[in-house]
Amino acid sequence: MPGKQPYIGRFAPSPTGPLHLGSLYTALASFLQARSHQGKWLLRVDDLDTLRNIKGSADSILKTLDVFNLYWDDSVVYQSRHLDVYEEILDKLAKNGLIYPCTCSRKTLAGIYSGLCRNKQHLHNSQHSLRIKTDERIISFQDELQGLISHNLARQHGDFILKRKDRVFAYQFAVAVDDSLQQINHVVRGFDLLDSTPRQIYLQQMLGFATPGYMHVPVIINEQGYKLSKQTCATAVDIKTPQFVIFGLLELLQQNPPCELQNAPSTELLNWAIDHWNPSLLKDFRAVSQQFH
Repeated sequence: MPGKQPYIGRFAPSPTGPLHLGSLYTALASFLQARSHQGKWLLRVDDLDTLRNIKGSADSILKTLDVFNLYWDDSVVYQSRHLDVYEEILDKLAKNGLIYPCTCSRKTLAGIYSGLCRNKQHLHNSQHSLRIKTDERIISFQDELQGLISHNLARQHGDFILKRKDRVFAYQFAVAVDDSLQQINHVVRGFDLLDSTPRQIYLQQMLGFATPGYMHVPVIINEQGYKLSKQTCATAVDIKTPQFVIFGLLELLQQNPPCELQNAPSTELLNWAIDHWNPSLLKDFRAVSQQFH
């Protein structure tokens, strides 16, 4: 019998600012899952949304991961270098009659898309996004923490966008393509992205890509109950005391690091965490409250 496929995971931050605690928390979970399986942990910079990118952020993120000894394998991949690949795959979908132009305004986009533009004729030079046609199939997957997830895309999402009106490739499309290009077979990311996964699996099915395993970990929320993010003004992670931050993140990940490791070097903490990594301790959580700054 063939041997088990080696684990290949990834962390894919957007260069929209410095790495904050919520992103580092997700990176640590992804890193520990990969290393505990003696697998590869790849780094991809999701830099397609040029209007939101902040100059120097990508380098700052790499530096922060380095300070915390979260070392990645292979070269860093940048989505912006794959534009020709995205165009080629869009052309393939277009030739198979699976996508169509949409000129709907933002007001029309509220809620589940009705398919208004599916059968419309548009002028070639009119500003439009590109949507993929969905059908009544049920997309199901077994999340390693959240259990069985099932979506009817047509009823719960409608036809969704692959390329925006501003000609930027949409997150769902780029992620599905890049995960395939990098041969990612395990994805660990935040619970807030759980709703995206059925759409990405649908694209994988349409394009003949393999579907990875998924684990959606709880997100960190602030005192107001909002997820830590750039939008909620989450501050850059403190790089002056990496061992303190790693210890706190392991507590937020419910890993219960022993008190005697509280002042240990971050490398020692990470070695302990890899040996004792138990993501099942997160099963009853969708969010965790921030306990330190």
